Amino acid sequence: MLAWLDGEEPAAGAVQEAFEAGRPWMSWLNIGEVAYQLERRHGADETVLVVGRVRAAVAPDDLTPDRVLAAARIKAVHPIAFADCFAAATALARGATLFTGDPELLDREVGCEMRDLRPSRSS
Repeated sequence: MLAWLDGEEPAAGAVQEAFEAGRPWMSWLNIGEVAYQLERRHGADETVLVVGRVRAAVAPDDLTPDRVLAAARIKAVHPIAFADCFAAATALARGATLFTGDPELLDREVGCEMRDLRPSRSS
C-alpha cells in the first residue's frame, strides 16, 4: 500500500490494477499500520486525507477473534512481524492473493497465495 501511495513500481501499478478490478481486502490492522507510517512521514492532516482514500479503495477486514487467532497461528510458526501475519490471515480467510514486496513473507510458506511486488533485479 505504501509503495502504491509513493508511486513505486512495479507495486504501484499492480495495486492500481487490483483497485480497478474491485475492492481488495485489507485488514484493519494493516490500515492502521499504513496510518502510523503516513503520520510519521507526512503528519496527521495528510494522514487523515490519505487514509480516507485507502478506506474508499479497499474492503476493510474486521479484526475478529477468528482473524486474530489465525494471525497468531501464523506467528507461532514463522518469525515474521505480527502485522504481516494479519495480512496473510486476511488473504487466507478471504481466498485472496497477498500483494507484498516483503521478503519476510515471500521467503516463507504462510498458507496464502502471494504476488511478489519487488522490483526486478537486472543483471
